[in-house]
Formats: sequence, structure tokens, C-alpha cells
Amino acid sequence: RAKRWVVVRPPHRGTGFVLAKADGAVQQEAVGTQWAGRVGLFLRVPRLDETLARIRAAGLVVEGEPRRESYGAVVVFRDPFGNRWDLLGAS
Repeated sequence: RAKRWVVVRPPHRGTGFVLAKADGAVQQEAVGTQWAGRVGLFLRVPRLDETLARIRAAGLVVEGEPRRESYGAVVVFRDPFGNRWDLLGAS
């Protein structure tokens, strides 16, 4: 079977992550529920307000408004597959 994936990483950085297409019924059923409703992905951005505006413009679900934590501003959003992400702004 053909496999599909993409590696996402910042320019000139070694660290990245792989996004892969679900392969088969078991994997397809797990999409969006990998973390049992908890936040399982984290995205730190330099300008939270700008990124949040782009997320909202794309029609993604944002859960509430950004809140201030000791590590910076944070707000939860859901990707198109239902995965919950923490969007983290610089502290």
C-alpha cells in the first residue's frame, strides 16, 4: 500500500515531527482521539495574537480566550481532525 507523510520542522533546525495519513480502519478510527480528549499537541509561536487570528480565520474551533500562565499565554484549539492543541505564546 502507498504510504503518505510529511515532515514538519522550522527552517535550519534538526527537530521536526511527522504527520502521517492513517493506514487502515483501526488507525482511521483513532484519528482525533489519540489523547482521550486531553491536549496532546503543543505549538509555541512568537506572536500568539496573530497566529490565533489565522486559526480562527481558517474556521478551526478555539476553546475560550487566551489565559496567562507562568510559562506564557495559552489557548486550546482543535485541528480539523478533532485533536486538541495548546497554542503557546512567548512568555
